[in-house]
Amino acid sequence: MRRYKLTQIVKEIDIEYSGDDIDIYGLHTLNSATANYISFFNDKRYIDELADTKAGAVLIEAKYANLLPNSTIALITDEPYLKLALASKLFAYKITTKGSHPNMGDSCDIDKRVRFGKNVKLGSNVIIMAGTYIGDEVEIGSNTIIYPNVTIYHQSKIGNNCILHAGSIIGSDGYGFAHTKHGEHIKIYQNGNTIIEDNVEIGANTTIDRAVFGSTYIRRGTKIDNLVQIGHNCDIGENTLIAGQAGIAGSTSTGRNVVMGGQSGTVGHIYIGDFTTIAGKSGVTKSLKGGKTYAGFPAIEHKLWLKLQAKISSLIKKK
Repeated sequence: MRRYKLTQIVKEIDIEYSGDDIDIYGLHTLNSATANYISFFNDKRYIDELADTKAGAVLIEAKYANLLPNSTIALITDEPYLKLALASKLFAYKITTKGSHPNMGDSCDIDKRVRFGKNVKLGSNVIIMAGTYIGDEVEIGSNTIIYPNVTIYHQSKIGNNCILHAGSIIGSDGYGFAHTKHGEHIKIYQNGNTIIEDNVEIGANTTIDRAVFGSTYIRRGTKIDNLVQIGHNCDIGENTLIAGQAGIAGSTSTGRNVVMGGQSGTVGHIYIGDFTTIAGKSGVTKSLKGGKTYAGFPAIEHKLWLKLQAKISSLIKKK
């Protein structure tokens, strides 16, 4: 585990600080960070989490610093999100081209044109076809089939009995940037991972991004079509069905048995309840209650959407 002294970090990201020094192991959210982690606050939606955070230090504007517990160090800045981005680079995984033979279970069938990183673990009866790259510290469960030209980035975890179709990409960087006052875009390094649970099928050329911190989850039994994009820190509930060309923005969570039609999409940071159906081409802009069907943009209950379409049609006919 990479670690730094807090005084090293504040020097690198240009923050004035002269208090106690502590070891820092990484970055995390307010509600997940512990005493050796730095967090940040730049969104009033999470203001209630300040008082209960266990973070060792928080990047925060001066006007909110008094809301932190006494055990948490306030790192005062007027650009907490930008400073987070700068700090994230310090904890980025070191990419190398070196690899080694994986630790394999029984009866695996691995094409000779597969490339492995370091410390890869495979269960039994794994099949991996030509052109695939398996990054450092990846774990793949038993009876999983990986078709040609799949890319699995470092530290991803794939469960048992999964199917990954050709060209799919697991654990690529999420789309995260902080913006300077001059309009420059500074990369937020994605230092989490992606976890695919058991009995998941992922379609051709689908991409599932790794988390900023923590994990992106695809829960057991979920089936994903071709050409789907799932953003960083999403948590897709078990037995969910996602049709082709759907897109799910970062930090969206779903309950179990959600159905998303083709070319539907969501904004980020919302929750979609159990047994929700989202019609094709719908755009979800807020959290949805489970057990209902939604359609349109912005997505509304399907029955209401049908009435709306009928009204619009009648207006056109009157003309």
